[in-house]
Amino acid sequence: MSFSIEKIKPALFVLHTNKIFELTVIAIIVFSALITGAKTYDIGSTMANIVMWLDMFITIFFLFEVMIRLIAEPKTFDFFKKGWNVFDFLIVTISLIPMDGNETVLLARLLRIFRVLRLISIIPELRILISALIKALPRMGYIVLLMFIIFYIYAAIGSFMFEHINSQLWGNISISMLTLFRIATFEDWTDVMYETMMEFPLSWIFYLSFIFLTAFVFLNMMIGVILDVMQQEHEEYYRETGQGEAGEVHWMKEKMIAMDAKFDRIEVLLTKNVNKRTK
Repeated sequence: MSFSIEKIKPALFVLHTNKIFELTVIAIIVFSALITGAKTYDIGSTMANIVMWLDMFITIFFLFEVMIRLIAEPKTFDFFKKGWNVFDFLIVTISLIPMDGNETVLLARLLRIFRVLRLISIIPELRILISALIKALPRMGYIVLLMFIIFYIYAAIGSFMFEHINSQLWGNISISMLTLFRIATFEDWTDVMYETMMEFPLSWIFYLSFIFLTAFVFLNMMIGVILDVMQQEHEEYYRETGQGEAGEVHWMKEKMIAMDAKFDRIEVLLTKNVNKRTK
């Protein structure tokens, strides 16, 4: 049995790396999302049966596709060394939960919604975006912390100065922070400003300085962090696939290292030959 599996591994590898097969998988994932959406409508019994059979077909197809990728690996357990493979395997395995019982039907329907997330693992560009977002979170956390400090300071100032004008917006520091979030998102923030300017004409400095810090400075800092990490992720992807300028530079670097190693071996052999002749 192991011999037959080893024999079909190359064919399965060619199949799952085939562009037509990949596009078919993407189409089935999108179709799965449409089927899940169709279940939210009030459809007749005949249509419900058709949707049920289609859902069963999709589940079997996903299981078949994951098994192909699992068997196609040179070493089977290498499949689970990649995070996206583990993600796909869990999504497909969870989709096998039956929908017959009343207690599990809601859970099964909710879990089947997540099958559309498999698009992330199939499409490389989406994988790069998600990886960049995850790696950028620690650096963005410091920016969020600094934003919270600015929000807290401005909320305290706003609560002290404007509470008597409108307690619903500036009654305490927590309500003031919600008001500042409204201002940062430009949701009718001018109405809030004009209300306080009737008593404090210079209060526009408070609002404009806050908007400048949050909406322009910190937001652009977050965008800069994400762009920097995305560039690193793209370069790493190109190095792995050998595409683009980064891939070519990485290929040339590897070739130069290999040539240096060969030159070192030749130098050692020549040194040995010279030593033998001198003796």
